[in-house]
Amino acid sequence: MVPRLQEKFQKEIIGQMADKFSVKNRMSLPRLEKIVINMGVGQAISDIKILESAQADLATITGQKPIITKSRKAISNFKLRENIPIGCKVTLRRAKMYEFLDRLVNICLPRIRDFNGVSRKAFDKQGNYTLGIADQSIFPEIDTGKIKYTQGMDITFVFNNGTREQTFELLSLLGMPFRKK
Repeated sequence: MVPRLQEKFQKEIIGQMADKFSVKNRMSLPRLEKIVINMGVGQAISDIKILESAQADLATITGQKPIITKSRKAISNFKLRENIPIGCKVTLRRAKMYEFLDRLVNICLPRIRDFNGVSRKAFDKQGNYTLGIADQSIFPEIDTGKIKYTQGMDITFVFNNGTREQTFELLSLLGMPFRKK
């Protein structure tokens, strides 16, 4: 079964973007390639159970088992040695990616207290967008009574090509609630 947002993208959004940017070849328009969700757990240096809890929460949110990321360098000021587990990440593609984006935009972001949109300035040079979330409890899959450690996450939307303006337009057509200027 095709996710609702993916079907909308294929039937409506591509046509709207081709008209707006006056592009003849629709394959040259930006497409969402993957969504990478990253949790950096700095407290895992002293207590590995915090990392295990974050890994379980991320698996519950995404429906995929996260991989453990390890430190690359030793930094003495942070009491960090090389190759110590300090985070976890998941890469979503295809149907799971569109389902996650649909849940994020329509269910999770409106649950943030005093939410008035996401930043318009978080695009990099390639047009990818990164969104930071301070607490994992905005996801309905997480039981708030069982949370021992609140953990933030970074969500990166990676596009295959396109400028910042094109990827901004694509995200706003997909439903991303950007702040008013």
